[in-house]
Amino acid sequence: MAVSATPPVLSPTSTPGGASSLFRPDSLYSSPAESPRLTSSMINSFITGTGGGGSTNGNGPGGVHNNECKMVEVHGVKVASFTVDGQELICLPQVFDLFLKHLVGGLHTVYTKLKRLDICPVVCTVEQVRSLRGLGAIQPGVNRCKLITRKDFEALYNDCTNARQVL
Repeated sequence: MAVSATPPVLSPTSTPGGASSLFRPDSLYSSPAESPRLTSSMINSFITGTGGGGSTNGNGPGGVHNNECKMVEVHGVKVASFTVDGQELICLPQVFDLFLKHLVGGLHTVYTKLKRLDICPVVCTVEQVRSLRGLGAIQPGVNRCKLITRKDFEALYNDCTNARQVL
């Protein structure tokens, strides 16, 4: 099989690979104004979940809003919380930072204790994480967070303090 020693020459008007080429040599639109753009109303309808495919904002069934963050007092300190399905949930990383980090080795230890205590934290939605970041409850680079009930936090806190006293 003979192979040409010189590569093919392409001019600005030639189409590499012919009509079935992977890349289009010409633009799909004659001007940028013709290209489809997301309008602010399209973006807002997506964020609020009113556009097309049902609720897309993580607010849960029936449009119950659980993205409203409020500050509640836990052991005399203000902590970020959300009300989800009628239940107050507090920010686990924040209460870890405020109350538990000096009692246990790290967050991994807390998750081990949660598992042993049969406590299942609730994973935050993207909107909830944004709210928590905005309030300073979690660090700016954090993109995941979990919430627990106040009752579950008290059980966890008691376990951490009792484990500390045993040592």
